[in-house]
Amino acid sequence: MSEMHRPEARTEPIDSHLETEGNKTKKPEEASLLADAWRSLRRNPWFIISAVLLLIFLTMAVFPSLFTNTDPRECLLERSRRDPSGEFWFGTDVQGCDYYSRVIHGARNSIAVGFIVAIGTFIISVVVGLVAGYFGGWVDALLSRITDMVFAVPYILGALVFLNVLQSRGVREVAFVLILFMWPTMTRLMRGSVISVVNAEFVMAARALGAGPITIMRRHILPNSLGPVIGYATVFTGIIIGAEATLTFLGVGLQLPAISWGLQLSDAQPYLQTAPHLLLFPVIFVGLTVFAFMTMGDAIRDALDPKSKK
Repeated sequence: MSEMHRPEARTEPIDSHLETEGNKTKKPEEASLLADAWRSLRRNPWFIISAVLLLIFLTMAVFPSLFTNTDPRECLLERSRRDPSGEFWFGTDVQGCDYYSRVIHGARNSIAVGFIVAIGTFIISVVVGLVAGYFGGWVDALLSRITDMVFAVPYILGALVFLNVLQSRGVREVAFVLILFMWPTMTRLMRGSVISVVNAEFVMAARALGAGPITIMRRHILPNSLGPVIGYATVFTGIIIGAEATLTFLGVGLQLPAISWGLQLSDAQPYLQTAPHLLLFPVIFVGLTVFAFMTMGDAIRDALDPKSKK
């Protein structure tokens, strides 16, 4: 009697099979989370309002010629400090420049500082917070103490000292100094978010399957801990725009011949009673921009982080 034919045993590694299954299920889950977040944002009226405002301000910053054809540097002293009128919608400033054109063109530098600082701070915070939260131990202790030392210096005070020393203060210089003193808050948030997921079951399963630290951080921890940080980064952009205006108002921010809302606020300070429109219009634009970024940040945070929803 001939020997019965036995099917050959499968030689596919279990780890590879599990990893393939994980990849098949992970993509729909990620797509579902993003779809849920987008549905939540579309139903949020504050997100719609803030998105419209930001679209207007960003268009204003990138394409100011769409809003005005007047040269913001075309100034005549004979029309100094004129009140708003049909000819000059926002009036004129001390130098006799069309104030509407100055405010429109001032959006570029103010928003540029906000974006540069937010992006730079986000990158530093993600890297430092991810490493500290994942490895823990002496790595976490060392990075946390460095963060605490920088955090102990109020960013306004630190920026005042450093910017006061610089002879030239453009967008890059102001942005660099603000990044230097404002990364610890976002880093703390990122570290806490990483710690909350570092011992999750899917992370432990990845370790058991032999995944290395870089793979685990990139594929498992980072996607599940970025939600609160992205929301805060959006809010943070508005905070930076307000900080730039404050520093420039104090005389240590951007310098002429740059055009920014902060410079307009600084120039308007001596004429608050005689020409209040010089202060009013930059304040309105700064306030609306900060409001839009902060409102959108809250909406994005709630949409990406289900735990924050009430």
